[in-house]
Amino acid sequence: MSDPVDKLVTFLAKRDGIDKLVKTFQYVSKLVHYHVEPTRPDLAGRFKQWEVASGLSRKAFRTGRFLTGFNALRRNPGPSETFRLLAVLANAGEMVYFFFDHFLWLSRIGVLEARLARRMSFVSAFGESFGYVFFIVGDLILIKDGVRKERELRKRKGGDETASLEEGIGKIRADRVMRLMGVAANVADLFIALADIEPNPFCNHTVTLGISGLVSAWAGWYRNWPS
Repeated sequence: MSDPVDKLVTFLAKRDGIDKLVKTFQYVSKLVHYHVEPTRPDLAGRFKQWEVASGLSRKAFRTGRFLTGFNALRRNPGPSETFRLLAVLANAGEMVYFFFDHFLWLSRIGVLEARLARRMSFVSAFGESFGYVFFIVGDLILIKDGVRKERELRKRKGGDETASLEEGIGKIRADRVMRLMGVAANVADLFIALADIEPNPFCNHTVTLGISGLVSAWAGWYRNWPS
């Protein structure tokens, strides 16, 4: 698939694809609102509405998403005890995040009482940050293993198997890039979650949130873009 329009259509057909696009809208509008608010409050208000609408839309798109983690554990829990434990902890946190995010969305749009929003936001963000820690640990372990395997393959180069070894090294490098994108996205989202769990001047600053959101969104673009 080499046509860019075909790739864009395929990308947007995925739930993760449309989520990353709307997430880009959400955090670009957040940064624009912050930038123009002192001089153009009328324009800033419009971008604030875009930010809020994008955030609520993303929550609607994620309906039922908590089942993804359950299915991942059911289908492929991991190749070893260590990875099975990491997978359980990471996916459990993510499932809590997506499940309680439903109630946060319903309270934000007025179906449930607005006073529930803060509590649901805390529980959802706590599950999210808990899961991200173990996703990051798992990816870092696999990146380290990939570096070791690449070194072993390089030592074996020079014989009749050079072509297959080069192919193996290429696959390891591609996997490493994808995992680095995953780590970048999870670290960025961890900053956003910490702003809900333990508000502080750094994590809650608009620029920190905006940049973190865009790093996460664009890493997701890279990972989900059709090859």
